[in-house]
Amino acid sequence: MLTFKPITMREAATLRRYYESCGFQLCEYSAGVKLMWRKTLNYAWTEAAGCLIIRCESQGRVSFDYPVAGPEGDEDAALTAIEGYCLENGIQPEISIVPECKAPVLLARYPYVRVSNIRTWRDYLYYKEDLQLFAGRRYSGQRNHIKKFRTQWPEAYFRPISAKGDAAAIERFWVDFAAEFPDTSSGALGELKLSQKMLAMPDKPWLLRGGMFDGDRLIALSLCEKCGETLIIHIEKALYSYTGIYPAMVQAEVEAFGDGCTYVNREDDAGDRGLRTSKLQYGPCKLATKYHFLPQNELLHHVKEIPELKTERLTLSALTEADIPAYNALVLDGERNRWWGYDDVGGLTEPMTDRSFYEVARRDFARRLAVNFAVRLEGKLIGEAVLYNFDYRGGAELGCRIDKAYAGNGYGTEAFRAAAEWGLYQVNLNRVVAKCYRENEASYKMLSACMRRSGEDETFFYFEKLV
Repeated sequence: MLTFKPITMREAATLRRYYESCGFQLCEYSAGVKLMWRKTLNYAWTEAAGCLIIRCESQGRVSFDYPVAGPEGDEDAALTAIEGYCLENGIQPEISIVPECKAPVLLARYPYVRVSNIRTWRDYLYYKEDLQLFAGRRYSGQRNHIKKFRTQWPEAYFRPISAKGDAAAIERFWVDFAAEFPDTSSGALGELKLSQKMLAMPDKPWLLRGGMFDGDRLIALSLCEKCGETLIIHIEKALYSYTGIYPAMVQAEVEAFGDGCTYVNREDDAGDRGLRTSKLQYGPCKLATKYHFLPQNELLHHVKEIPELKTERLTLSALTEADIPAYNALVLDGERNRWWGYDDVGGLTEPMTDRSFYEVARRDFARRLAVNFAVRLEGKLIGEAVLYNFDYRGGAELGCRIDKAYAGNGYGTEAFRAAAEWGLYQVNLNRVVAKCYRENEASYKMLSACMRRSGEDETFFYFEKLV
């Protein structure tokens, strides 16, 4: 199971090992964004299959960045690890901020998936040369602003700055900036505080800080980061009283830090009308798409209610309140359920009552996490078949248990085969899997009669049925 750790400055070097050559071109695939927004979005990280995996928790939802592979990384294995983590934690896998180049991978991976592509999320990408030269008729406005700035402040100059060596100048800049700052919304003020914290972070070679000076006075500053062939501008602030300072600053920082880059990413506009207007005026070559993938399991699409299945001797149907006494007896038979592979009592999140197991089954189906079939002989509950652990890739696991009073009559095989075929042919699964303890001979025989053996380990024999 994946184990995630909060992102701190200490781990920035690990993140940079993945991001420094990342070609996704999106601002979220950078150490700077992860550090800046780590507390707001509760970012956490881990490594698996040679890939960096980032988890985000926001507004009660858990999502994951697309895995960033290292030199020997296996993206498919990393995605499988994410899906396994979600399965173990009972959450729906959600892959967010997916770059356009990886969208086909996920479309091919998930049979059912909701995909969104929100305009507000898109990053503004520019050719470095365009922002460095501002050549051509479309940039006449920017050139005029820069000319006015240079005419009024001919001695202004740009240079790299450091958190330690330029601390006094940076502190004074924030005082001057606050006096001119026009946006007093909570979002803008929150972003401003985060910007101040980022500029105060210890100096690192990959954190590219720059400033425009009027004499000794810092009048504009920026923080950039190179990721692959893209220069990502995380922070860009300037004193509004210096007319033309923003295009002059953009040109200077790209000239200073853009060596070896093809693109400049000036991040998204957060839905702000003024930012959108400004960013469009700089002539982006592309609005970089960020897809959001929310895989769905087959139950969500094909099963509105638990059906009734008929076999030669049995009926499989939904549990009812009348089944509670017999169902509790089945679930609490510790001697037989040691082969079940799951502790029903240990799985409860609240103190046990007569209705606990029945309510768990109801909730699991309501959330489309599982289908619990009551196995009935002449109307009486004699066992249970459960289709669960949907992997969102067309597969699910099947388990079956029969009351000891009815064991040895082939009822388990009959119920198991009916539930498996319903899943494959009515729910449109392409794979049903099952397992049994190595020493459980009865279950081994039952599964061998219904499925093909697919593997083993020290604890289990594994089986599968495909279509």
